[in-house]
Amino acid sequence: MLSIDSLRVTYGGAVEAVRGVSMEVRDGSVVAVLGSNGAGKSTLLRTISGTLRLHRGRVDEGTVRFEDTDLTRRDAGQIVRRGVVQVPEGRRIFGRLTVEENLRAGGMGNRDRAAKARAVTRVHDLFPVLRERAGQRAGLLSGGEQQMLAIGRALMASPKLLLLDEPSLGLAPRVIGQIGEVVAEINRQGTAVLLVEQNATMALGVADHAYVLDVGRVSLAGDARELAQTDEVQRLYLGHTGEAGPAQRTEQASRRTLSRWTA
Repeated sequence: MLSIDSLRVTYGGAVEAVRGVSMEVRDGSVVAVLGSNGAGKSTLLRTISGTLRLHRGRVDEGTVRFEDTDLTRRDAGQIVRRGVVQVPEGRRIFGRLTVEENLRAGGMGNRDRAAKARAVTRVHDLFPVLRERAGQRAGLLSGGEQQMLAIGRALMASPKLLLLDEPSLGLAPRVIGQIGEVVAEINRQGTAVLLVEQNATMALGVADHAYVLDVGRVSLAGDARELAQTDEVQRLYLGHTGEAGPAQRTEQASRRTLSRWTA
């Protein structure tokens, strides 16, 4: 589905943020990308989504291919129409618009009315509170509800591949667990997910495959459950946090019934 080959990205022609990264996201999978701040995670997503130029970044080498299309030189609008949609870090909802208006904005590029109706139903099934608060100004929602709205707005474009940039950032542990359940459910419904996340417990609990970025390079890659057991990942990303372990998160995420998100 998505194939990245020997990608090198710089800012201002001087700061090298991504250094020869190669990875893939297979159809129907969830792939997690872990790494500390400055590892190149957000730059990777900007490159895939076509927003890199807005941040004065440049692809110097390598390719990003989605299905049979080279995305490297395409703009963000073209990439969304191809089926790749990003939920940015920090949610970036339209705070002065209502919940319903935010969702409508997410589906603006979709001219198929039936597809839009199906997308609205899907979003409301995943996040019932968004239906309840359709007329409420989005800026008045809680942090967890705003994250729901950001994900829901992206789903309105009926993506084949959903890019999630730090969806757990700034949220309570209970809400983070619910995010993991939602990611798993979105994937079960047929959407592949590339999850960039610092919360390794949640990310490895829902992912099939994982990559670890370190200063712009892939330092580790493999099956998510196997990586969760390695000494390096245990020491750097899991540690002794008191959170539920990856096995428990995986069990929670694999449940067929999605719990109501009440954040």
